Amino acid sequence: MDLDGTDRAILRVLGENARTPFSEIAHRVNETTDTVRDRVNRMEDAGVIEGYHAAVNAPALGYDLEAFVGLEVTQRNVDDVIAALDPIEAVRDRHLTAGEWDLLLRVVVEDAAALRDLVYDRIAGIEDVDRSRTLLVLDGETDVGDPQL
Repeated sequence: MDLDGTDRAILRVLGENARTPFSEIAHRVNETTDTVRDRVNRMEDAGVIEGYHAAVNAPALGYDLEAFVGLEVTQRNVDDVIAALDPIEAVRDRHLTAGEWDLLLRVVVEDAAALRDLVYDRIAGIEDVDRSRTLLVLDGETDVGDPQL
């Protein structure tokens, strides 16, 4: 699907706040409410917009520690490792990568003890996980917007 400037402007507004009313989006992108509604519906139908999600503040729920965990995995069994990781709630994002690590995980846990248990007991205990490296997030922010929009 080809997106024009108006489509991209609508996506930027929705990326900032997916609950923005169509009337406000219309005002911000200098279009009518009906035009915005039609364009959003068209982008949903085309799969450009896959859904709307709540941004959850993990520290407000007691999850004060975020880290990235790189995993080296026995190649032929990477799908088995992914399947073993899926039910682990602390694993928020999982990416198959090329380079030093086969999988890169973003994890969120309560504290250092929970991170230790996660990495040394749960993840290291998965068959075919050969090696891991953990990087603590000291400060950061997830950018939900696409910089190319």
